[in-house]
Amino acid sequence: MSFYFVISILLKYFPDITETQQNQFSALQGLYEHWNAQINVISRKDIDLLYERHVLHSLSLAKVIDFKPKTKIMDVGCGGGFPGIPLAIFFPECNFYLVDSIGKKIKVVNEVAAAIGLNNLRAENIRAEDVNEKFDFIISRAVTDSSIFYRWVQNKISKKQFNSLPNGLLFLKGGDLTEEFQNFKKHAVFYDLKDFFAEEFFETKKIVYLPM
Repeated sequence: MSFYFVISILLKYFPDITETQQNQFSALQGLYEHWNAQINVISRKDIDLLYERHVLHSLSLAKVIDFKPKTKIMDVGCGGGFPGIPLAIFFPECNFYLVDSIGKKIKVVNEVAAAIGLNNLRAENIRAEDVNEKFDFIISRAVTDSSIFYRWVQNKISKKQFNSLPNGLLFLKGGDLTEEFQNFKKHAVFYDLKDFFAEEFFETKKIVYLPM
């Protein structure tokens, strides 16, 4: 795939990304093809749609919040690095901490981050419950039920506020979420990704923001 082909879908929605960011994003295709052949971190059918289904999906969070410099963000259950790696490219002045309970996935994250020179990201093979730090935002993509997730991280949100949204949780989810977020319906804010992106993949996808 050519540089312009893989980057065109990103430039369509994020025309201001720098040349450095474009080069980092374009390198992801080859890197994930290489690592996916050894450690299956992305489904085979998705690897050819990496930029739509993984990179752009991750960057949808940037349509909801423009993280300010020095924001600390933890990506729980990051798998092979989504949404954390694309967001770390997009927000180079923020600090990202990616965690997953499966060590081989963290190996992929560290290898990809090193290959593209991401200096604002660290990754660790650890369960979210065992992390002993505070963050401004905690993000996840289709990890577990929100009530379980909330218990894992409820004491890990910093009280210091400096972003446009109050500190809290940002979930990338799909489908009907009415029942799952029943316990949080007074506080949860839902964003339909079809309002930001025209591709069919985003028709049923949502961001759920839960201030803490």
